[in-house]
Amino acid sequence: MALEITDANFEETVLKSDKPVVVDFWAAWCGPCRMVGPIIDELSTEYEGKAVVGKVDVDANQEFAAKYGVRNIPTVLVFQNGEVVGRQVGVAPKTAYSEALDALL
Repeated sequence: MALEITDANFEETVLKSDKPVVVDFWAAWCGPCRMVGPIIDELSTEYEGKAVVGKVDVDANQEFAAKYGVRNIPTVLVFQNGEVVGRQVGVAPKTAYSEALDALL
């Protein structure tokens, strides 16, 4: 399962990570988010130890969604060294996310 990322642990988990980080900004009421969720969970298993894969519930955690201009969900951001290096808005195939990660490994 993907890591639950909150406003409280975002800086430590995402911005200070020494590994690439994939963050899925989602909400429980969002239909397309339910399509992306299982993909994110698969990535968290496949990249365990190599990358951090997590999810931010935008209803409960709005600080970093606002900071990174997340206006539509699902939005998946890829971070490296605390910087956004990739952004996918809407549903994309699993390969889109894995290729973004592979490029950083």
